[in-house]
Amino acid sequence: MASHKDLDISLVIPLYNEDESLPELHAWISRVMADNGYSYEVIFVDDGSTDRSWEVINELGKKDSSVRGIRFRRNYGKSAGLNVGFEASCGRVVITMDADLQDSPDEIPALYSMIRENRFDLVSGWKKKRYDPLSKTIPTKIYNFVTSRMSGVRLHDMNCGLKAYRDDVVKNIEVYGEMHRYIPVIAKWAGFKKIGEKVVQHRPRKYGSTKFGLSRFIYGPLDLASIMFMGKFGKRPMHFFGVWGTVISLVGILVLAWLSFEKLYFHEVGIANRPVFYLGILSVIVGVQLFIAGFLGELVSRNAVERNTYKISEEI
Repeated sequence: MASHKDLDISLVIPLYNEDESLPELHAWISRVMADNGYSYEVIFVDDGSTDRSWEVINELGKKDSSVRGIRFRRNYGKSAGLNVGFEASCGRVVITMDADLQDSPDEIPALYSMIRENRFDLVSGWKKKRYDPLSKTIPTKIYNFVTSRMSGVRLHDMNCGLKAYRDDVVKNIEVYGEMHRYIPVIAKWAGFKKIGEKVVQHRPRKYGSTKFGLSRFIYGPLDLASIMFMGKFGKRPMHFFGVWGTVISLVGILVLAWLSFEKLYFHEVGIANRPVFYLGILSVIVGVQLFIAGFLGELVSRNAVERNTYKISEEI
């Protein structure tokens, strides 16, 4: 296999129970790479498959030295597969795709060119014409619209599995949980802001069954909120919790001060029975709790091992 500096492309392909599609996908990739003269590696990450996927990967590896395989003991999810694949990749350009043949390897040359020649940090595929049922396409469009507006990353298909990255990008981001849906957002917060998009072909599923589930509608917004918070306040939690805690506490203090003033100077009776009295007490309690949360967050952040892991882009 070529050395790190000689490899043009690393293909990272996470998979779960895709044994039927792997031989056809490998043959298609090999044909595209040979036609374009790329040096490459294919990293199959088996996410704890229960079918013959790992046996198929072993067979492909014996026939083709460019094939590498990584196997999880159990199913950890797509994010874990991508993260491990990124760590193992050696190419100057890293391209990800799904193993179900719905992503076309024929898109590889154009994606590679956009990274190498047009100097994009990340290029995300856009499946403009989809072959999925309405139960999947409509929620996907809503999800992409909301994510694009909240994050400021203007992409039509944030969760497209077909993406290309400069090697610096994948070595400086961490993908965990269900964060694979928001890799462009994570890359932006890591300082990689030249993010492009390319219309890519979407093919009907040929083998197996979809891994799409309703759980993404529950976990997706939570993951997005987590990324937005960590990107802005991960290293300075007091700036979020402290500010809101102070504001809410002041509101409560002002309310209670006004009620006390009325009691002393206007001889109001029964202020403890007024709803605004309890609102004032609740505001003070919540505000103090938020302030304490920010203080504890600062203690954790300042004592963390990675508190000063700043990424250097260039050095003279």
